[in-house]
Amino acid sequence: MKSVSPTSNHPVLHLLRQCKTLDTFKRVHAQMITTGLIRHTYPVSRILYFSSALAPVTYTLTIFNQVLNPSIFLYNTLVSSLTREDHIQVALSIYSRILTHFSVIPNNYTYPSLFKAFGSHQWLKEGKSLHVHVLKFLGTPIDEFIQASLVTFYSRCGKVGIARYIFDRIRKPDLATWNSMLSAYACNATPSLADNIHGNTGFSLEVLSLFSLMQKSFVVPNEVTLVTLITACADLGALSQGTWAHVYVIRNNLIVNHFIGTALITLYANSGCLDLASQLFNQLAHRDAFCFNAMIRGFAIHGRGNEALGLFRKMIQVGFAPDGTTILSVMNACSHVGLVDEGRKYFESMKSVYRLEPKIEHYCCLVDLLGRAGLVEDAEEIVLSMPMKPNAILWRSLLGAARVHGNLDIGEVALRKLLELEPENSGNFVLLSNMYAFLNRWEDVKRVRTSMKRLGIDKTPGSSIVEVNGSMHEFLIGDRSHPKVKDIYLKLEEMNKRLQDYGHLPRTRDVLFDIEDEEREEALSYHSERLAISFALLESDASAPIRIIKNLRVCVDCHSCTKLFSKIYKREIIVRDRTRFHHFKNGTCSCLDYW
Repeated sequence: MKSVSPTSNHPVLHLLRQCKTLDTFKRVHAQMITTGLIRHTYPVSRILYFSSALAPVTYTLTIFNQVLNPSIFLYNTLVSSLTREDHIQVALSIYSRILTHFSVIPNNYTYPSLFKAFGSHQWLKEGKSLHVHVLKFLGTPIDEFIQASLVTFYSRCGKVGIARYIFDRIRKPDLATWNSMLSAYACNATPSLADNIHGNTGFSLEVLSLFSLMQKSFVVPNEVTLVTLITACADLGALSQGTWAHVYVIRNNLIVNHFIGTALITLYANSGCLDLASQLFNQLAHRDAFCFNAMIRGFAIHGRGNEALGLFRKMIQVGFAPDGTTILSVMNACSHVGLVDEGRKYFESMKSVYRLEPKIEHYCCLVDLLGRAGLVEDAEEIVLSMPMKPNAILWRSLLGAARVHGNLDIGEVALRKLLELEPENSGNFVLLSNMYAFLNRWEDVKRVRTSMKRLGIDKTPGSSIVEVNGSMHEFLIGDRSHPKVKDIYLKLEEMNKRLQDYGHLPRTRDVLFDIEDEEREEALSYHSERLAISFALLESDASAPIRIIKNLRVCVDCHSCTKLFSKIYKREIIVRDRTRFHHFKNGTCSCLDYW
């Protein structure tokens, strides 16, 4: 076979690039045979490339099999073309032929397309074996093009640590590789359907950190980069950084399309700026179902159920079909405002109207809807009769409902199931302990605490993050690690005195520990959100809202105190807990004490 020659610009090859159907492709193929082009390497590589897209696989393989002693260049072209059309098994068979061919050795161009295909299908085992082949045949150091494909492969398979290890050894990553690594962190931070707000904040922080390194490397971000960055900011509630990304889009004349738009809607909704999210939604020139989903979800988590349902009806009117995420957001909206009948109706409509099969997340939401409304027995019936095996989230939702409404029998049943599924989850014990405390069964509270000690289970510490002047500050319960700890605790003493002046009586029943009433009151005073509020009152502008993100559900006493703080200090306080937002203003909360 002859190598590249003037045939690379032959008129027949121009015809080949214009082929759209199999018939026209076959006619050009015939011309290549009659003109002798088929005897040259480059024209064969082009016909293999187009054949994989236009012709059956058998036709493409027939062309290749007629080549005497094909070069590694032709083998690589065929493998790449086959993987591009998702004929991965056939591509692997060609790769196997490379390994058995006595005069052909794999090179740097053999592997990237295979890693890309394996990553798309999350074939971790096969990809690891291929990685071994790279080391065997090519040795080290590995070519940066292959390193980049390895980053993408391990990222898509969820192996973020391995991906980052390889990424850090690439001398000058290109934009695509930066995006792959950023996306790896973002995908692992993304909350599930069942976890309505929170994802893995550690991974989201890595996105921000990695983006900072990207800026220092002078690689210019594109739309994919910005969507990933804004999504991470949304997960963290990092309003300042997310707003910077929005301004970057505007200053660089980038179009706020439905991808960036959806990310920004989620950012502003997750940061407590629902009006900004709604304004942005209304200004989008093109909206798709994902934009509607983001805005409906925003209304839902802020407790604005009627607006969520109204937007859902509009979504249907303009012709978008709802998916499972849409219905879940609508049901959540109903749950947060006690619209039980409506929530049930939307759940039933999944099959009957929209031909959607309810997933376990939808059953979780239905149980939550019923449990919040006090229909604990109905919620238990759903758990026991659903078509799939209940998971820990379902049983925990049922236990939470039983705790709130004092149904000890159902609560104990739910706890037994939870201990089978999650024997070391402290939250399950805390829920049961709080139920006993609600019923003034303090001996049982002690028994739960003793069981936790015996099993070596510690209560998950409450954590609150507050953004002040563009920086994120995290506080744990009783935290004394902050540089301004003395000022924070002095302010906290003042806050507690002001609460007493307003006649506040601490709700100590939900404090788990076996301690005296006075100590329980002190434990409540040092809850993480109170420390965050104290710091924000000291350091932030008196006219700025205080925005706090919690890792746990807000407790009854902190909820009551925060309402008073908003009145005493004339500050709007926005708290995002595990499931929703609470907007405290002038002594009231947007949830109307239904949470």
